[in-house]
Amino acid sequence: MNCFLEFKKIKRTGLLLAFVLGGLLAAAIPILRLILSDQNLPNVEPMEKLLTENWQMLAMLNSFLIITGACLLYSIEYSEHALEKMKTLPIKESSLFFNKALLLAFLSTIVLFLEMIAIIVATYQWFDFYENFGIGLMKNFGYLFFMHLPAVFLALVIASLFENIWVSLGINVTAVFLATMIYQKSFELSLFPFALPFQTLFETDQEMYKIIAAIVEVLVLSFIEVLIITFRRRTR
Repeated sequence: MNCFLEFKKIKRTGLLLAFVLGGLLAAAIPILRLILSDQNLPNVEPMEKLLTENWQMLAMLNSFLIITGACLLYSIEYSEHALEKMKTLPIKESSLFFNKALLLAFLSTIVLFLEMIAIIVATYQWFDFYENFGIGLMKNFGYLFFMHLPAVFLALVIASLFENIWVSLGINVTAVFLATMIYQKSFELSLFPFALPFQTLFETDQEMYKIIAAIVEVLVLSFIEVLIITFRRRTR
């Protein structure tokens, strides 16, 4: 089973369309705020202004798309009893998890790409491009991508635990709201997987530590999922 087959599974669910439309909605937020704003724009770096003022809302939408996608991806498996059928096939259940993670990371990249396009449009329309704007944009894109990966993996781990989509969705939504309250409290709390997507390069001087933490969290969550799969196979 590969990522292409995972993509085929979601063709009729509207998940791809949801991510595209959600990305467009998120991308429209900084542009609409500038259109509706009547205040004088300060002489600051435009990317810093746009991200610091809008990213919390954008990250919230991104997180909701991630948890919705994760819950839907596993709901498909449980509703069709696919996980039970896989026991009769020479396929590792762990590969199912990692393919879903790859698909969800790709969908999240689409959303981030649309949001970066909005930053370009807003900078062109209301500010001026400055030296190394493109490099700064790519650095922020890469950083935000890494910050979203732990949320993708944690959402999938939670979704894999429960057959009822509303239970996994409720837990994930609660975790996202918890993240919004704690990510600025301390460095340790900011490393919570659902808290990382809310942070930008302009809000921290510890970006390398957080990138390393994100990679470690992905590895730990992957190991936890493998343990869950092993335990589930032995107890059923």
